[in-house]
Amino acid sequence: MLTRLYFSFTFFCGIWVFSSNRKHFLATLLSLEFMVLVLFVATYYYLCSFNYELYFVMLFLVFSVCEGALGLSILVSMIRGFGNDYFQSYSVLQC
Repeated sequence: MLTRLYFSFTFFCGIWVFSSNRKHFLATLLSLEFMVLVLFVATYYYLCSFNYELYFVMLFLVFSVCEGALGLSILVSMIRGFGNDYFQSYSVLQC
């Protein structure tokens, strides 16, 4: 029961940081990775407590690494194109 409360608290802390930090793109990526890490640990403990196979955990790690690589590639292309990672300097309406 305590671990469930701990995982939900840390996950909601990640959601809070994600929704409150709107200045830098790197900070939002870090908060997303924090939430993915909390979900990974919670899934690992859940699967280990019922003696399930850990194939799903490996698949989850593969997708989270792909998500992180995609986020970093978007960050690098934004920094090369605009020179910084501020959200205020981007305009969605420009082509």
